[in-house]
Amino acid sequence: MTPDYQLEHLLTNQPSFSGFVCPLPLRDYPQIVLGHGSGGRLTADLIQHLFVPLFDNPALAALNDQAVLDINGARVAFTTDSFVVSPLFFPGGDIGSLAVHGTINDLAVSGAQPLYLSAGFILEEGLPMDDLGRIATSMAQACRAASVQLVTGDTKVVNKGKGDGVFINTAGIGLVPPGVHIAADRARPGDVILVSGTIGDHGMAIMSVREGLSFETALVSDSAALHTLVADMLAVTSDIHCLRDATRGGLAAVLNELAGQSRAGFAIEETAIPVRPAVMAACEMLGIDPLYVANEGKLVAVVPREHAEAVLEAMRRHPFGADAAMIGEVVAEHPGLVVARTGIGGRRVVDLPLGEVLPRIC
Repeated sequence: MTPDYQLEHLLTNQPSFSGFVCPLPLRDYPQIVLGHGSGGRLTADLIQHLFVPLFDNPALAALNDQAVLDINGARVAFTTDSFVVSPLFFPGGDIGSLAVHGTINDLAVSGAQPLYLSAGFILEEGLPMDDLGRIATSMAQACRAASVQLVTGDTKVVNKGKGDGVFINTAGIGLVPPGVHIAADRARPGDVILVSGTIGDHGMAIMSVREGLSFETALVSDSAALHTLVADMLAVTSDIHCLRDATRGGLAAVLNELAGQSRAGFAIEETAIPVRPAVMAACEMLGIDPLYVANEGKLVAVVPREHAEAVLEAMRRHPFGADAAMIGEVVAEHPGLVVARTGIGGRRVVDLPLGEVLPRIC
């Protein structure tokens, strides 16, 4: 993108896609749709073809869940997130605890020790004060449990009908220990792929409330802060190549992001992926692949084979990793693609989701 184009765009404030990289996906969608917030292909298009070219810098171009910045000799992890989940209260959590956990996890998957958070509240006129009190109390409890401090914030109020109760924007900072270098582009053929537990719990808990579904086993969100789990993994070895928490777009989105940025193939075994029976039943009822369902307390790790068993055992000893499993490996074949072996022995490509599988999930 040329400086002349940027200047023209800023001065005219008109939507011109001629200067963006590979502009066709943006032209296909002249207006924002829900799928642009899915964590899937439309989100990737928006980031890669609009935001990255305009704000181009090395920290942003890495496309990790956070930026790791060298500041006066310290390696500081910095992240931001926004939460628009509907409903505000759901089995296993609420928008307040979710905001704290989600921000902590974006820091944790860099290997950082989370330290400080900020919170910006967009409140809708008419929001019951009791609801706001419950949300703020939940955030405070989540901060204390994770030993982080919320040190600054902001509050804005919008007209009734313009805010859906409350939206929360957060930022977080933490410190990355020496010798830890985790990034989305570090997966190498021969590495082993681990997942920290059952997938799809959060998304199906949200959907069960929205759709009024009932099952013999209650569906509960897995929302949790994962920094202590990551610390236990790093105590085994600092040589963890990739870590991601599998939120929007689910396990499928995370695997595709890591495969694409590492330019390596990912081969997984569907039967090795842990899914709770109630979650599987809900997915089958709704016609949804559990690989695409959001999580808020699960991570994916790509680890050198020589460390994989020890890291997996450390994960299983932690309360948030009891159901951890080895689900596949990184291969030299089909770089950039995720290929799954099915339960009947066939193979299928697990692509990025195109649209919004479950909107307003986090």
